[in-house]
Amino acid sequence: MLWIMQFSGFFSAAMMMIVLSPSLQSFPPAEAIRSSHLDSYIRLPSFQVSTSPDSQDDRFSFRKAFEFRNADECGFADHKTTGVCDPTLVHVAITLDVQYLRGSIAAVHSILQHSLCPENVFFHFLVSETDMETLVRSTFPQLKFKVYYFDPEIVRNLISSSVRQALEQPLNYARNYLADLLEPCVRRVIYLDSDLVFVDNISKLWSTNLRSRTIGAPEYCHANFTKYFTNSFWSDDRFSGTFRGRKPCYFNTGVMVIDLVRWRRAGFTRRIERWMEIQKSNRIYELGSLPPFLLVFAGRVAPIEHRWNQHGLGGDNVRGSCRDLHPGPISLLHWSGSGKPWLRLDSKRPCPLDALWAPYDLYRHPH
Repeated sequence: MLWIMQFSGFFSAAMMMIVLSPSLQSFPPAEAIRSSHLDSYIRLPSFQVSTSPDSQDDRFSFRKAFEFRNADECGFADHKTTGVCDPTLVHVAITLDVQYLRGSIAAVHSILQHSLCPENVFFHFLVSETDMETLVRSTFPQLKFKVYYFDPEIVRNLISSSVRQALEQPLNYARNYLADLLEPCVRRVIYLDSDLVFVDNISKLWSTNLRSRTIGAPEYCHANFTKYFTNSFWSDDRFSGTFRGRKPCYFNTGVMVIDLVRWRRAGFTRRIERWMEIQKSNRIYELGSLPPFLLVFAGRVAPIEHRWNQHGLGGDNVRGSCRDLHPGPISLLHWSGSGKPWLRLDSKRPCPLDALWAPYDLYRHPH
């Protein structure tokens, strides 16, 4: 641990804030894709995942998490009777992808550990390749969750090449279809990327006032917004004119609070698809699934405090270099970019901030 002592004074202070602050410590003990009519999960032809220590496939072996229980002030709700439609639930959507599975498990673990009412959190897992219900249940026996199958063919012909191949994966676009995938009784959901951890109570984020907006996210208006689109986009008024009358700012789509009622009413899925169709013939952007969201929502986002998305910790989309924390309080750490903490830790070449992700890692390393 000697390398930790070499951090800058700024990072040391930031890390101490996370460790010592009471608010950051864990609390005690489209019709073609709809899957909501299935009771528990979708069985898909795939390899078998295992949580057994004797399993030959150690890539998918995780330790069992501690059991997390609600605090007394959470009150009592009979979730077994009301199920996913219980109005007291906090709904979280996150993908389970083979490449990022370790990150997703760590994200869930961090949410439970820092939640005052962990039994009131319901997870909606989006998959496109494997049946992971057994793995999730073995790792989190008490977890309230459901698995939804997202058919990659829905978007395969809409996806354009990007600056990084990982950004072209169909499951990255599943968030566009949450309003169709989730049950109609689910009126709001927090969408999360797989490469982040919470260090605060997710209920605080859930209670965000969206006012008249459909989505809420931290905005970064100091960022150079023009770089997210090509010169041909800005030079053609048919495209750039979409921002007329708006004050668009960059926002990261890895952490969003979404009003599904407004989304369904306005048909935002189709609006996003339309921009993806235009991209196929006109090449108006370079960066995967983010630009269509910016085209539809930038300038129309309910702003959320930056503490809820300390993003960019994975470096840029090419080199994945180490980054420092942004100034200010922290509730969520996000390794967006090409560098992922589990890969850097395993390679024995971690960045300093990767040490903040490690405590939530439940991966069982091969002997």
